[in-house]
Amino acid sequence: MVDPALILPPTPDERWQLAKQMGVTKAVIHPLEIGDDRTDWSYDDLLLLTNWFEEAGIEVSVIEGSVPITQRVRLGREGRDEDIEEFKQFLRDCGRVGIPVVCYDWMAGIRWARTEAHVESRGGSYVTAYTNDRMHADEQDAPFDVSREELWEAIEYFLNEVVPVAEEAGVKLGLHPDDPPRESVRGIPRIINSPEAYQRVLDCYESEHNGVTFCQGNFAAMGVDVPETIRRFGDRINFIHFRDVEGDADDFVETWHDEGPTDMLAAMRAYEEAVDDDVVMRPDHVPTMAGEDNSNPGYHTKGRLFAIGYMRGLREQALQE
Repeated sequence: MVDPALILPPTPDERWQLAKQMGVTKAVIHPLEIGDDRTDWSYDDLLLLTNWFEEAGIEVSVIEGSVPITQRVRLGREGRDEDIEEFKQFLRDCGRVGIPVVCYDWMAGIRWARTEAHVESRGGSYVTAYTNDRMHADEQDAPFDVSREELWEAIEYFLNEVVPVAEEAGVKLGLHPDDPPRESVRGIPRIINSPEAYQRVLDCYESEHNGVTFCQGNFAAMGVDVPETIRRFGDRINFIHFRDVEGDADDFVETWHDEGPTDMLAAMRAYEEAVDDDVVMRPDHVPTMAGEDNSNPGYHTKGRLFAIGYMRGLREQALQE
């Protein structure tokens, strides 16, 4: 079973009411809505956050992006043990206030990469895109040296340290794919870019708390069969980003949720059949629509509301079959 969710700001505004009017009572906290890339969540911060939402009848279901994983943790550098201890405390605090899922990534250096934010789509809406030639228009040296093997050692070390704490805290981890899912971006290797890479991560520590953030557009850009891959990882999918792209990892454009190449009904059927419990699914990278200024590409409100309605309709049909 999947539950629709929306990224919501950490303090009440109109978007909270819009979510409830759409029948959404699950919130995802993400730095693009908070307005910074904070990673220093204290227990009191998390308690205040969840209290705000509980009062409004909304559950904080996921924290993503703004989690305390430093570059030296991802790179396996000196000082990582101290930083990992901070992440462990963050997991314990999430567990204490009842936040059940933490979404993280293993993109060292450049993280989410886009080269265009004003690609015109249906009805004059705007979507984002990635073109590898534009990303690498000028030869640039990588800001640091790291090998693929070092990144693998670092994530395996990290998981063996933190998953036991996540189990004790009752918090599930969901690893987000590299975006775009290429072998490298500007000379920095990427390793979470295929189903085989995910299998290695899951085999590293066998636990439902060591799981996948199934960002559907990234898997589409990998060129995989999306419904088949959902079924492959079903009971290890802990969080879902519902989105689609046209193209591949070297050159793609975001699409409206109902206009991309992926069979979205088949994907919804696969989620309903394969995932355990009530896994939160949020729309991601939505189009900027009329009346919105595109100052936050992919994350304005109207496209998200459209996507929630579309997701609910797909889910209703999937459950009736």
